[in-house]
Amino acid sequence: MGRMTIRLLVVDDDPLVRAGLSLMLGGADDLLIVGEAADGSEVPTLVERLAPDVVLMDIRMPDVDGLRATEELRRRPGAPEVVVLTTFHADEQVLRALRAGAAGFVLKDTPPAEIVEAVRRVAGGEPVLSPAVTRRLIDHVAAQAPGPGGDPRRDAALAGIALLAGREREVAVGIGRGRSNAEIARTLYMSVPTVKTHVSRILAKLGFNNRVQIALLAHDAGLLDGDGPGPAT
Repeated sequence: MGRMTIRLLVVDDDPLVRAGLSLMLGGADDLLIVGEAADGSEVPTLVERLAPDVVLMDIRMPDVDGLRATEELRRRPGAPEVVVLTTFHADEQVLRALRAGAAGFVLKDTPPAEIVEAVRRVAGGEPVLSPAVTRRLIDHVAAQAPGPGGDPRRDAALAGIALLAGREREVAVGIGRGRSNAEIARTLYMSVPTVKTHVSRILAKLGFNNRVQIALLAHDAGLLDGDGPGPAT
C-alpha cells in the first residue's frame, strides 16, 4: 500500500530557498507542495485555502516572522503541524517556537533526505527532536533562566504539573531529562507501551502537541533540578 500524500506549505522570505526546498521536497512521491509564502502574514489565508498537513516555517521574515506566525497558527482549531526552519541549533527563537507548539525544527543545511523524513514524521504525529536534542534545548533554557521566583512561567508550569497523576509526573520528568521512552520505561519499571500511554495522557491533559512542551514544562516547574515538587502520591 502506498503512503498517503502529505500536503506541505513552504514559508521563507528568500525566493531561492523556497525554490530549492520545493524542488527538493517535491521529488518525494508522497509530498505535495501545495503553496509557498514569503512572509508569515500570508500564512493564515494560505492555510485556510490550501489545507496543508505540515507548514515548513522560516523564523526570520521581514513583516510577520515565523515565531508570531506559528503562535497564531497553532491557536487555530485543526491547525497543521509546524516544522521550524532555522540556522540555529539552540536559540531563544527556536525555543519560543517550540513552546508555541511547533513539532520541532530542522536546520537549513540539513541533508534533503533528512528534511523529507522530518516532514513525514511530523505528519505522522511524531516529534522531529531526538531525546538528545531535547536535553540540549533544556540545558540552554536552564543556562538562561532567572533564579527561583524570578520566572513568570513557573506558576503556570506548577499549575500544569498539578493536573498530572503521580506516574504521569514521573514520565514528564523523564522527558525533561531527555530520556527516550525505552529509557523512561527502564527507570520507572514499566513497559514502553505504558510509557507511551502516559505521554499521550499528558499531552491531552495539558493541551500540548509534542514532547518538547512537556520537557519545558518540567523545567519551568523546577522538576529537573531537585527543588520542585516531587511525584504525587
